[in-house]
Amino acid sequence: MGYDIEDGNRMTSDPRNRDCTVCGTAFRPRLSFQKEKDVEGAKKYYCSLSCKAQATFGHQHDPACDVCGEAFKLQFAYQAKKGPEGSVMYICSSDCLGMVAKRSVAAQESKNTVRDPFRIAVLNQKGGTGKTTTSISLAAGLAMKGYEVLLVDADPQGNVGASLGIAGRTSLYHVLIENAPVENAFVPIRDNLHVLPADDSLAAAEIKLAKHPSRANVLKGKLDKFTNYDFVIVDCGPSLSLINQNVLCFADEVLVPVSCDYLALIGVKQVLKTIKNVNRYLQHPLTLSGVLPTQYDQRARICKDALKALQDHFKEKCLPPIRSNTRLKEAPSHKKTIFEHDARSYGAADYMQVVAWAIEKHMMRHGLRPPEQPEVAPAEEVVTTVTQGVRA
Repeated sequence: MGYDIEDGNRMTSDPRNRDCTVCGTAFRPRLSFQKEKDVEGAKKYYCSLSCKAQATFGHQHDPACDVCGEAFKLQFAYQAKKGPEGSVMYICSSDCLGMVAKRSVAAQESKNTVRDPFRIAVLNQKGGTGKTTTSISLAAGLAMKGYEVLLVDADPQGNVGASLGIAGRTSLYHVLIENAPVENAFVPIRDNLHVLPADDSLAAAEIKLAKHPSRANVLKGKLDKFTNYDFVIVDCGPSLSLINQNVLCFADEVLVPVSCDYLALIGVKQVLKTIKNVNRYLQHPLTLSGVLPTQYDQRARICKDALKALQDHFKEKCLPPIRSNTRLKEAPSHKKTIFEHDARSYGAADYMQVVAWAIEKHMMRHGLRPPEQPEVAPAEEVVTTVTQGVRA
């Protein structure tokens, strides 16, 4: 066994492992709460939230909920929320989390800050292209930069909530169909970041929305009044559903994640056609904001061909690719964003470029930088180019 030169903590055969300060279990710190320094600068390591709670409150006491005052055992990441000054708020249940959300929304409204939110729909009608990962990473990165962000889950699979470890009693279904107050559904999960979650009940909203006189503008009517955000990011489901039509009639622009394979490129063609139809038939000004290549493996020929086709076709609207990265796949299982799970990973670095791109677009909307609108070739060319490259 070796020792950490800086703090003398005993190490296992793996130099990255540490012993838990409370129970002595050897583990590799991966999450932000698992390591901290005390007032004297000595490092402390915690293998679980329970061990950290024991170190904070003593072995005989569980933390008390800061909302209702009840003692409880820490089990989920959302139950311990770190404030901007380093203080920790403990929340025992989703009900108490909803109370925190109401207070947070009320506090923002009391500021009387009126913004012009940049509404971005993350859409590809093909599944498995990285829409949810992109939505979460973009929203979290913007919040880290100090922007007020609302992340809306418009996918009945509810993967945003599953990835971040949140579940509220009020979801997007209740807002759209049962006229529940929207602010009751907002869940504050990080500083500057609120989530409007969804679950499988949203699939049933399709039938009821079809009978609504303004069926494509219900979401817009619900969310338009919330102007205290800088960005609204909407994670769309992999279909051309009535829910997605609502999202497109609400959004300003569309970001299209495209996995580097042939079928995903066909999905881009479908999205371009959908945008054109929203402009023509629903009379809503909607533009393609950018195309984001995902799951890029520079060793694979199809990935290189797909990236080149996208760059040739969309020019400056094709963003730098998101490289295939194991850390991106691991983050949801830890209920963390990629920046919390491993800020030094390729995934974090690549998505931070997307964040910088979104901030630049936001500045352009406010006249701080002249926008450049590259010409885009007909939609069929991108699929034809990749087909020819693969056959070659």
